[in-house]
Amino acid sequence: MDIFALFTTRVTEALLADHPELGADLLSRVVVEPPRDPAHGDLSTNAAMVVAKPLGRNPREVAAALVERFKADADVTSIEVAGPGFINFRLATPILHKVLKAVGEQKEAFGKSDMGKGERVNVEYVSANPTGPMHVGHTRGAVFGDALASLMAYSGYDVTREYYINDAGGQITILAQSTLLRYREALGETIEIPPGLYPGDYLVPVGQALKAEFGDSLLSKPESEVLPIVKDRVLAAMMELIKADLAQLNIHHDVFFSERTLHGQGGDIQTTLDWLREQGMVYEGRLDAPKGKTPEDWEDREQTLFRAKDYGDDTDRALIKSDGSYTYFAADIAYHRNKYLRGFNHMVNVLGADHSGYVKRLQAAVKAVSHGKADIDVRICQLVRLLKNGEPFKMSKRSGDLVLLSDVVEEVGADATRFMLLFRRNDASMDFDFAVVKEQTRDNPVFYVQYAYARAYSVFRKAALEVPGLDFSAAALADAEVELLTSAADLELIRLLAAWPRTVSAAAVAHEPHRIAFYVHDLAAAFHGFWAKGNDDHSLRFVNAADPKLTLARLALVDAVRQVIRNGLGILGVSAPEELS
Repeated sequence: MDIFALFTTRVTEALLADHPELGADLLSRVVVEPPRDPAHGDLSTNAAMVVAKPLGRNPREVAAALVERFKADADVTSIEVAGPGFINFRLATPILHKVLKAVGEQKEAFGKSDMGKGERVNVEYVSANPTGPMHVGHTRGAVFGDALASLMAYSGYDVTREYYINDAGGQITILAQSTLLRYREALGETIEIPPGLYPGDYLVPVGQALKAEFGDSLLSKPESEVLPIVKDRVLAAMMELIKADLAQLNIHHDVFFSERTLHGQGGDIQTTLDWLREQGMVYEGRLDAPKGKTPEDWEDREQTLFRAKDYGDDTDRALIKSDGSYTYFAADIAYHRNKYLRGFNHMVNVLGADHSGYVKRLQAAVKAVSHGKADIDVRICQLVRLLKNGEPFKMSKRSGDLVLLSDVVEEVGADATRFMLLFRRNDASMDFDFAVVKEQTRDNPVFYVQYAYARAYSVFRKAALEVPGLDFSAAALADAEVELLTSAADLELIRLLAAWPRTVSAAAVAHEPHRIAFYVHDLAAAFHGFWAKGNDDHSLRFVNAADPKLTLARLALVDAVRQVIRNGLGILGVSAPEELS
């Protein structure tokens, strides 16, 4: 039960009753949301201001007419016009009790919706170069993308989780050359890894596997013949390593798309360039020198250019380098056209802070290849600074000079890693303090939320001891007299539960899973606060042996809190333990 959606429907129906000429597009801009100041009521709508101008009316006049219609609504105790034409509602207690009942009835489905209507969405995230294990720089985007995919699936979208394997660039040749050194090492040679190659010892097992498969036969073959063999073996090994790293955070992709499939004669890049030429989206010309620092890929020459400016980019983009090879952007256009042709009209790309300049060009590419029928949202994840007690923290570096994802998970666990990385907007840089994350205090957000969930279970154990014989089975909780919950503390907690469905839908529309982390933290705080009030006021205790009916009603409230916390943690990919050690 989403009271915000319910009242949005009621408000638009009231508007149509007075003004049947209003169109659906205009009414879609009507919003019912919590007022900025809770003292102003439970709900607020902009309806009068949305429709006033098209109707040629004063917003407050339209609002006053709406107020008259809602005065007979049994779910509303008071309604008033505020400011330029906002309408604020205060809800009757019975409808809040209906929300509480809805949580108990819907359980895992409370907050779920069909908002996405089954539309297909491709969420591409991580997509790290397959040149070694995952390091901490990849972790934030991995967690963000995975939580976003879960959030959108929870909201009714058909989500595909995709990983783009950058396996066609020069870094793969360097990786293969680095692996050949480890192969020689496995055969007994003393090696020295020169600058520019990958020094990490994660390539040692690959060298040993090559020895086991080929003996020393690769030594007698020319590098041009050996490198393709080594590339295949090391890429497979690195992807298994990456998948294992991601699995530590319970991240699993549906599709692993190889960049190599785009290249070569008849590949998607060539096909896409031919198509772009047919569409008049490509021309031969020169690019003006960029202002400021000149990028490495700029060339002052006649070349093949994509008309990116026609689709919202700041400049047209080169597609073919002077050596005849394709630019990275040519591959990007082909790849996103491939996504579109696979049936994805909605795409989300999660990229690191160093890719912020890619936003407009990717939007232009998707707009062009779909003739405006598809959209893409590029989400940038800013950097994470590792700290311990406020000081820069250097961990073990088993991968050359990189801090590994596995190091972080080993230090604090998957739950803490995921929650902390989601407890801040993705586009804001953040500090990850290991000392704080390992504390069992309210300063540690993930502990604070999980403790609230575990504390909810402890209430039921307490009830079993203090009110022996009390039936608090699921059936009994469903029949609890929640109408007994009339204190300000009870209703405050129920109001927060009522905000969950709207929080989910708003987070899904905005592609902002941090809103879910914020919400469950707020709910945990409210639950802990209720517990504290019970210590001072016995009438607010969850378990009251002298009043079994009130106890059962409060247990229904506690059960709803733990259910919604579990729903939220599920979206975030964080466990909900019934007890904490």
